[in-house]
Amino acid sequence: MSVVRELRAAREEIVRRHMESENAHDYDTTIATFARPRYELIATGRTFDGEAEVREYFRESRTAFPDQRNELIALHHADNAVVAEFWLYGTHTGPLQGLSPTGRSFRCRMAAFFCFEGADLVCERVYFDTATILQQLTG
Repeated sequence: MSVVRELRAAREEIVRRHMESENAHDYDTTIATFARPRYELIATGRTFDGEAEVREYFRESRTAFPDQRNELIALHHADNAVVAEFWLYGTHTGPLQGLSPTGRSFRCRMAAFFCFEGADLVCERVYFDTATILQQLTG
């Protein structure tokens, strides 16, 4: 196997383990997939940098959506990233940045850039449409 294929396979395994551990709410495993944990939520302009902030992101988002989960659609490789297309699902049963729980569920197609330095995951940069989610939550 070529060096490029080996690197792509290793990165893809990290992304799959990362996404599966989020579904299992196994955040120790999720955090361990990073060389240094960092999430950037482009639609909201929020960044969570370092383990403490990422754990706070998990606490906040899973309080609002305890059943939050993803369903992988496809993975695409770039020079320094793996781009994941996925469905994100959740039911709004807890407060979310001033929005009271609606009890409604959402489904949103999203993309995440898993950014790498060599074989090390250094950032998950997530792109999504907040209007799609808010429309489903508020009806």
